[in-house]
Amino acid sequence: MDSRTLGRTGRDVSALGLGTWQLGADWGEVDEADARAVLEASVEAGVTFLDTADVYGDGRSEQIIGRFLRDHPGLTVATKMGRRAEQVPQSYTLANFRDWTDRSRRNLGVETLDLVQLHCPPSATIDDDATYDALDTLVEEGAVAAYGVSVETADQALSALARPHVATIQIILNAFRLKPLERVLPAAAESGVGIIARVPLASGLLAGRYDEQTRFAADDHRSFNRDGSAFDVGETFSGVPYDDGVAAARAFSALVREHGPAGATPAQVALAWVAQQPGVSTVIPGARNPEQARANAAAGDLPPLSPALLDGVRAIYEERIRSAVHDRW
Repeated sequence: MDSRTLGRTGRDVSALGLGTWQLGADWGEVDEADARAVLEASVEAGVTFLDTADVYGDGRSEQIIGRFLRDHPGLTVATKMGRRAEQVPQSYTLANFRDWTDRSRRNLGVETLDLVQLHCPPSATIDDDATYDALDTLVEEGAVAAYGVSVETADQALSALARPHVATIQIILNAFRLKPLERVLPAAAESGVGIIARVPLASGLLAGRYDEQTRFAADDHRSFNRDGSAFDVGETFSGVPYDDGVAAARAFSALVREHGPAGATPAQVALAWVAQQPGVSTVIPGARNPEQARANAAAGDLPPLSPALLDGVRAIYEERIRSAVHDRW
């Protein structure tokens, strides 16, 4: 698989990584044996980058990865912090940063975290000089090797990009979320900051397997967060109303059948579309089983997508999606 430098971390990582939210919680139950099988299949397929967070299953995802790392050294693991506390700027202090990173280091079984990201903090926190002074202190103390910011909006990304020691920005980017292409990706490329693209399948919509009658488990965020009552609604189906997203996904699947690489699934083309955007360092789809993990990784081997497909993605967005998401995030 193609390897790329992850921004200012200086680390080389696979173009297709693995997001591990689903190994902890909020996507239905996944037992540890199944989680380990997903990790094994991903690494065998060339994945070298894992993304997790301290709140995924209250540390369960980190702990599973930590046990996996004992047998698979050399992987790059990014975690996130900040969502364990009330989401107000006053929670984002050096003392809390130390507590949170110490807990993640224990969970992962490492002395120094490869990359820690603020986990979609308030905009005031992203704009505050004190935030970065505290993060710089963590680097000086050896708790973290590098830090980044996971954001909800393009404006938040641009604010974080202006900081000299931010190594990475994590942002939602997919065929239903094109706004980061306008300013965020060019600014990141110019400043040498890595882009970690999350929610690349719009919570599975772009795989083309759901319809208006699909039902999700009660403990799956695609059931309980459609109205944004648990966290930012943009994390669920990229903020696109479900029925509208299903219809747009049908159009995307038809586009793939007509103009996509032979034999590639809609999910693989959706992932390749993200990975092939200039400035993207790595894409972090989730996977609930080894077959999904291998199929996702194979998207990194697809040839450049055709101009007809790229134009079709833009047309679907402009006609079906833009009004619901573009000005909000």
